[in-house]
Amino acid sequence: MTILALHRPKITLISLNIEAIALGAYLVRDAFGGVIRYYTSIYHMNALWYVPDGIALLCLIQFFVHCILRNRSTLALLVLVQIMLSLVLGYFMLGTANAAVSSFKMMLPVFVGFCFCDSSLGSYKKLLSVIAVTFYLSVIGVFLTKFYLMPWVGYKYESFGAVREAGRLWWAYGGDDQRLMGFAADNTMAAFFILVSFAITSIRMSTTWCLLLGSVAIYAIKLTTSKTTMIVLVLYLLLLVLVRMLPEKSRFPAIRTIALWSYASILVPFFMIVVASGTAAVPHSTLFSILDRINNSWQKPFVYLTQLMPIGLVTGCGAGCFNYPQQLFSPLAPFWVPVDNFYIGTYLMFGLPFVAFMVMVFRSTFGATDVYKLTLIFVVNLFTITVLNYGPASGLLIIALSFSEVFSRRAASARAGEAVPIVMRPSVPSLEGFRPEVPAASGSR
Repeated sequence: MTILALHRPKITLISLNIEAIALGAYLVRDAFGGVIRYYTSIYHMNALWYVPDGIALLCLIQFFVHCILRNRSTLALLVLVQIMLSLVLGYFMLGTANAAVSSFKMMLPVFVGFCFCDSSLGSYKKLLSVIAVTFYLSVIGVFLTKFYLMPWVGYKYESFGAVREAGRLWWAYGGDDQRLMGFAADNTMAAFFILVSFAITSIRMSTTWCLLLGSVAIYAIKLTTSKTTMIVLVLYLLLLVLVRMLPEKSRFPAIRTIALWSYASILVPFFMIVVASGTAAVPHSTLFSILDRINNSWQKPFVYLTQLMPIGLVTGCGAGCFNYPQQLFSPLAPFWVPVDNFYIGTYLMFGLPFVAFMVMVFRSTFGATDVYKLTLIFVVNLFTITVLNYGPASGLLIIALSFSEVFSRRAASARAGEAVPIVMRPSVPSLEGFRPEVPAASGSR
C-alpha cells in the first residue's frame, strides 16, 4: 500500500448529529405550532418558523454524502434524482414559483428522516428526552384547550403570500364533543404527536407506565375526535402487552413480523373502494367521514389527473400536486382534493417509481434491527390509511425515518451483491428495558 493510499482523506459526515437536531427542531415547532406561530407573528419574528427547514438543508447535504457517496447506494441516488425531477415537473404542472418553493420545502423533511439510515433512534439520548417531553406537554395541551380558549385559535398568518388560519374549535359530526387541538392548533396533528411520541417513549418504559399513560393518551386523543389515531393507539397498546408476554427470544421477531404485516394496510383503501364505493354518505352520521374518503378523497384525484395530465397516472404529476402547494399557490386549486391517504397522495406525485421504492422498503424491513423504526412502521402505516401526513413537516419526517433502513450500508451492500458479515447477536433483551442494536454493517455515528 502506498503512502498516498495510507493518507487518503476519508469522507466524513457533518458533525453534531445534524439529523437529530433537525428532528428535534421540527418536532418542537410542529407539536407546538399554534403557540409558536402566534407568538412569532405578534413579535415579528416569523423567520424563526423556518429555522428547522434551514437545518434540513444541511441534512440534504448529509444524505448525499452519507447515503450516496459513503454507502454507495444507487437507490439513494435514484431517489434524489426522482425527487428533483418531480419538483421540476410539479413546477410546470402547478404553474407558479411559490408552488415550486413550497413543494421543495415540503420535501426537505424526507432527507432528515433518511439520514437515520445507519443508526438506531435509541442511540440519541437527548432526542428521546425531547420526544418524551413532547408527549407529556401534548397531552396537557389537549386537556387545557378543553377548558380554556387559546389565543392562537382562529389567528390568521401569511405564508408565501397565502393567508392561513390556525384551526378553529369546532364540533364533530353526530356529537357535542369539541375537536380539541392542544398546542398544535390542529386536532389531527395534536393526536398524531401524542401517538408517535408515546410509541417512541413507551419502548423503554415499564408495562405499568405504558398502560397507565397509554390510557391517559387514549382519552386525550378521544378529545381530539381523531378516530383513526385512537384505534391505532389502542391496537399498539394491545400488541405491546402481547409481545411482552412472549419469551424474550421471540419478542423481536414478533415486532418485525407485526411491522411487515402492517404494510397490508396499503391495500385497505382499495378494498374499501371495491366494497363501498357509491354508498351514499349520510351527513352527520358516524360513517360520513370514511364514506366521503371512499367516494371523493381516494378517487376524484385520479379523475382530475386523467383530465389534466393522463401520463401522470404513470409518471406522477410532480411534487406538490394534489397537496397543499396546489391548494394554496396554484391556478389548479379548483382541481385540488384532500387526498387523505399517504400512499395514494405520494403515488399521485411520483407515480410508478414510488411503487418500486416501496418494494425496496418492504424488502429492507426483513433485515431491520432497530425496534424504534419497526415500531414506527406499524404506527405510520395504520395512521396514514386516512391521513396524507405531509403537513406539518414532522409527519413526513417520521415516515421517512421509519423507511430509512432501505439506504443503510447493509442494504446497499446486499443489493450490490457484496458479502455482508453475519454477526451472531445476543438475545434480544426484555422490552422493559429494550436496547435495540445498531446494524452490524453500520459505521459509528
